[in-house]
Amino acid sequence: MIVNEILEQKNMTKYKLAKLANVPQTTIIDICSGKTKIDKCAAGTIYKLAKALDTSMEFLLSAEVEERPTFEIFKSSVCHNVKEMGDLNFIFSVLQNDDVRKFYNKHWYLESLYLLAMLDFISRENNIPLCTKYNDLRNARLQETVYPIGVYVMCMASGSEQAKSEGLADAIPEFMRHNIVESEVRNVC
Repeated sequence: MIVNEILEQKNMTKYKLAKLANVPQTTIIDICSGKTKIDKCAAGTIYKLAKALDTSMEFLLSAEVEERPTFEIFKSSVCHNVKEMGDLNFIFSVLQNDDVRKFYNKHWYLESLYLLAMLDFISRENNIPLCTKYNDLRNARLQETVYPIGVYVMCMASGSEQAKSEGLADAIPEFMRHNIVESEVRNVC
């Protein structure tokens, strides 16, 4: 039960969550006990819970849903969260929720390392020392280089690998450390 884990981590009661989220306490109790599956709740309820718990809807649903969101959707969600929350609040939220470790422990290495790269990139941009909590993951690399979907499309359309070379040349170092090609994390609509 992911909600139980977050409540324990935040030292928050079900009653307090109910008040913060404006969701009936009985609903919270049913979700936490397993009587009600969170993926069967209304989207509005999941949204309110995610906001009150300072996490994403995707993360709350991740334990219940067999398939995880595509990596492109995950990246978009992360970039939008940075834009909406601001750099420092984003860093605080990810560290407090320990999302990097949670994704890694679920064997969602791509998502975990992308999130860690984002933390490190934003920390560098804001002259904030790196959190040592993830030093064991900083040397982890994906076996194959992961490019943005647009690069793959350009390669297919042109019949050339030039878009990959250009992507590598423009890649942000914190992402490349993990074999992820990323050059634009701020330009989201």
